[in-house]
Amino acid sequence: MKSLITASLATLLLSGTAMAATTLKLTEVITSPARTETLKEIVAKFEAANPGVTVEITSLPWGEAFEKFATMVSAGETPDVMEMPDTWVALYAKNGALESLEPYLAKWQGASDLNDRALEFGRQVDGKTAYMLPYGFYMGAMFYNKKLFEEAGVAGPPATIDEFLEASKKVSALPGKYGYCLRGARGGLNDWTVFANAVSGDNTFFKDDGTSTFADPDKVAGLKFFIDYYKQGLAPKDSISWGFNETVAGFYSGTCAMLNQDPDALIAIDERMKPEDYGVVPLPKGSSGKAYPVIGYAGWSMFAASENKDLSWKLIEALEGTEGNVAWNKRTGALPALKSAEKDPFYATDKFKGWFDELKDANTVPTPLPSYLEEFAFFKDSLVPTSSQRALLGEITPEEMGKEWADYLTAAQQKFLAAQ
Repeated sequence: MKSLITASLATLLLSGTAMAATTLKLTEVITSPARTETLKEIVAKFEAANPGVTVEITSLPWGEAFEKFATMVSAGETPDVMEMPDTWVALYAKNGALESLEPYLAKWQGASDLNDRALEFGRQVDGKTAYMLPYGFYMGAMFYNKKLFEEAGVAGPPATIDEFLEASKKVSALPGKYGYCLRGARGGLNDWTVFANAVSGDNTFFKDDGTSTFADPDKVAGLKFFIDYYKQGLAPKDSISWGFNETVAGFYSGTCAMLNQDPDALIAIDERMKPEDYGVVPLPKGSSGKAYPVIGYAGWSMFAASENKDLSWKLIEALEGTEGNVAWNKRTGALPALKSAEKDPFYATDKFKGWFDELKDANTVPTPLPSYLEEFAFFKDSLVPTSSQRALLGEITPEEMGKEWADYLTAAQQKFLAAQ
C-alpha cells in the first residue's frame, strides 16, 4: 500500500511539473541589439518569478517585419504576446486576431499608473476597447540653445509661432548662426506637418470623402510659412538636404538655435552639450492656440489564439509595469506610458519636461501621420523630399506643392475607403 501511495504521489508530482511547463511566444518587431538585450533581461526576471514558464522571443527586423509577421499570421503561427506598432492595431483587431485587454485592465492595480494618452491610444480602434497597451510615445518637442538665445537677446523659448519667428530672426542676425535646424531630406514631413497644422489650426489630413486637406488655403498658408522661413535665411542653406543626423548635429554644434525632435535625439545631444546649455519645451502654438506635434507609439498586444491568456497577461504586466516599462524606454528612446515615470531620476530632469508637458496639455494635440496607407511610405520618403526641396528653391509655388501632395494622398485615401 505504501509503495502504491508513493508511486501515485510521484506520478502526481511529475504530472504537475509537466502541466506547469509552459512556453509563451513573444515577438518584437522594432528591433536593435540594445532593445533585444533589454527585452531578454525583463523576460529573464519574469521567468524567474514564474517557475516552469519559458518565453520564446522572436525578433523581426523592422524593415521586413510587416511582411514577415503577416506571413506568420497567415500560417497560423501567432505569438501569445507581441510588440504592436500603432499602424498595425486596426488591421489585426478588426479581423478578430487580438484579445481585448479590458477585463485584465479592470483587475490590474497598475492600470491607475497609465497616463491618459496610453489608454486613449490603446483604445484607438473603436474608442472603448484596448487591443494594445502603448509602452511609450515617439513625439517631437522643441529643443532650444540657451546660450544662443542669451547672446541674441531672446528672453526665453517661444510659446507661439509668432515668438518662434521673432526668436529665429534675432538668432539669425548673429554671424554664422540660424534660428532653426530645418530637415529638408527624408523624414522632413514631420516638420512640414507641424508648422502647416499650427498655422492653419487644423490637424486633419482628409475630409469625409477622402479628399486631402493639403491643397486647402489654410494648409497652403502653413506650407508657405515654412518655405518663406527658409528663403529668409532663418535656416542654414544646406539644411535643404539635412536628415536626422544633420539636424541633430546642427543643433549641438551651435549652428542653429532650435530643433524639433523626439527624445532619441538626446543621446547625441547629451554627449556634446552641457545640461544647462539647452532646454526642451512644447512646440509653439499657432493662432488657434493649439500645437500639433507628430506622434507615433508602439505597445504590447495579446493574440486571441493564445492558449495561455492569463500567463500572457502576466507577461504584459511585467513589460508594462514600472520596472519593465522604464527600463525598456530608457533603451528605446520613447517616452514611458506611466505617470510614475516622471519621478524616475532619469526622466525627472528638465530635459524631459517638454515632452511630459505636451502629453498633459489639452491644447497640444498629438497627431499621428496616415501611415496606414499602402502608398504612404513612398509619399513620406520620396515625393515629399523631392517636391519640398523644389519649393524651397523656388522652382514650384506652395500652392503647386500642396496640390501635388493632395492629389497623391486623395487617391490613396479614396482607394483605402473603397476597400473598407
